Amino acid sequence: MRTRESEEMYLETIFLLKKKKANVRSVDIVDTLNYAKSSVSKAVNLLVKKGYITLDRVSGDIDFTAEGKERAEKIYERHEVLTRALEKIGANSAMAEENACRIEHVVSDELFEIIKAFVKD
Repeated sequence: MRTRESEEMYLETIFLLKKKKANVRSVDIVDTLNYAKSSVSKAVNLLVKKGYITLDRVSGDIDFTAEGKERAEKIYERHEVLTRALEKIGANSAMAEENACRIEHVVSDELFEIIKAFVKD
């Protein structure tokens, strides 16, 4: 997995977890993605270093910075719009979801806006 794709997967996962529960910790990411604790720990520390999230070293709680939340929301929007577009052209729900998850990381901003307009029609 490319660095950007991996980073975006973590941000989207944290975003979705935060929609379900107030306090998200690394163990929640481990359970959701089924990744090794060491991989999640490394990724979380990288996201902290990049300024996307904060990590409370006492409680382990993860929170978004303003920039991180904005980025996560955009990633999630891409996922939702692409899923709807794929369903609109005939993909079943599971197929659309799986492929949107891959496409969201590589589609250009320009093409995404075209797809977004298509879905609104």
